[in-house]
Amino acid sequence: MAHEIVIFLAPDDETAAATRLRGPGKGFESVTCRFIEPDTAIAEWDMYFEEPSAEVPPPERIYAWRPWPEWVTAPLNDGIEVFAVPQRLTRALADATSAELEELAARWTARVRSEGGGDLTDGDLLVVLLGVARLAVFAVDLGGGLYSWSF
Repeated sequence: MAHEIVIFLAPDDETAAATRLRGPGKGFESVTCRFIEPDTAIAEWDMYFEEPSAEVPPPERIYAWRPWPEWVTAPLNDGIEVFAVPQRLTRALADATSAELEELAARWTARVRSEGGGDLTDGDLLVVLLGVARLAVFAVDLGGGLYSWSF
């Protein structure tokens, strides 16, 4: 499980890849969270917008979901990962209503808690999702994309 996750806005894959060793830092608009699996979260968000449901999907359904987030740098054995958030998910997050984001956050919170994330409060993941949706609006309006850096 990743310990620090930063979802950030970057103009392109090359710029995002350059953050690999040091993280995105203050030069990038970003949202930070802890103790989630970023690739699983991104896949779950995408699944929600493609097949909306308040039901928590079983883990095997999430792991089989496509497209899975793609690395923008080759993975090494140091635990650092930089993923591109799929463009269709970026657009969906940018267009999402507050009701959709609240329902997705409730579902996401339930799944994370079922996997041992019991220290979360009800609003923790909603705050993350609202921040990521705000970044998605910038990505759609200004160009560029959303990326996940984790360690």
